[in-house]
Amino acid sequence: MRARTTVVALATVVTLLGLAGPATADSGGSPSPAAAPTGDGAKGLCKRAGKIDARIDRALKRLNGPVTRRGSVERLEKRVAHAKAAGHDEIATYLNDRLTFRKSLVATLEKRRTDLARVRSWCAAHDNGAAS
Repeated sequence: MRARTTVVALATVVTLLGLAGPATADSGGSPSPAAAPTGDGAKGLCKRAGKIDARIDRALKRLNGPVTRRGSVERLEKRVAHAKAAGHDEIATYLNDRLTFRKSLVATLEKRRTDLARVRSWCAAHDNGAAS
């Protein structure tokens, strides 16, 4: 009798804490799918454009910073050179791969900056996405 009471109490706790998964109306136990998007999100993008622009500028400032700036391309280039000079080939390879990615990130962020400038002008012409 005691074991059955423990199982019932445990099942109640699991249900109350929501650990049993989402409760559904159908007997299949799977949750219903999310609704399909109804628009392109222009209003939200226009609203966040200023913050996105600030984030891109901050990231580019860090990446294009001097050798003393953590996260800069120049600093990572110097680390690669030090690893090669010390004969640490595996470390140099790893850091060089990171450097390749970081350089491509600069190009990607520059492209996003120009795209975002066009989005901001579109937002200005279309009442911040509300008139679409």
